[in-house]
Amino acid sequence: MKLRTLLLVLCVLGLSGACSREPAVNVAAEETAIRDADTAWSNAASAKQLEQTISYYAADASVHPPNAPMATGKESIRKFWEQLFNAPGSSIRWQPAKTVVAKSGDLAYSQGTYDLTMNDPQGNPVTDRGKYVVAWKKEGGAWKAAEDIFNSDLPPPPPAPAPAKPAK
Repeated sequence: MKLRTLLLVLCVLGLSGACSREPAVNVAAEETAIRDADTAWSNAASAKQLEQTISYYAADASVHPPNAPMATGKESIRKFWEQLFNAPGSSIRWQPAKTVVAKSGDLAYSQGTYDLTMNDPQGNPVTDRGKYVVAWKKEGGAWKAAEDIFNSDLPPPPPAPAPAKPAK
């Protein structure tokens, strides 16, 4: 009798534990939401919509641009994008290629490719092509970029020639 009671209690506890678990995350739906956000974000940046562009970042986000200091927080990120948008001949567009969402549904990353064009000192357009990774997190129920890093696929420019030595 005691064994049956014990088994009954264990079954009830097991069932109540199974019922109290949080609902499973629909990972495919979350991946689609991030891909859609990433594409809309690219469209906003391509249109040089500053406020819309920075709205995709979390409050404590960081941008890690190549050959430049890290920008952390919305104000630093705003300055980064203002400089980029105001650079002569600037245009940017990116395309997500892969999105992965954690089973917990609160963290994810996306990766893809970008095209960035700016004018060189002589006013000629120069296009950089590269790849990016964005770490996403849920903030207020919405996906926000927490870490944004990108780098070029192109080789670095050759070093500047050494200054001429004065004649003796």
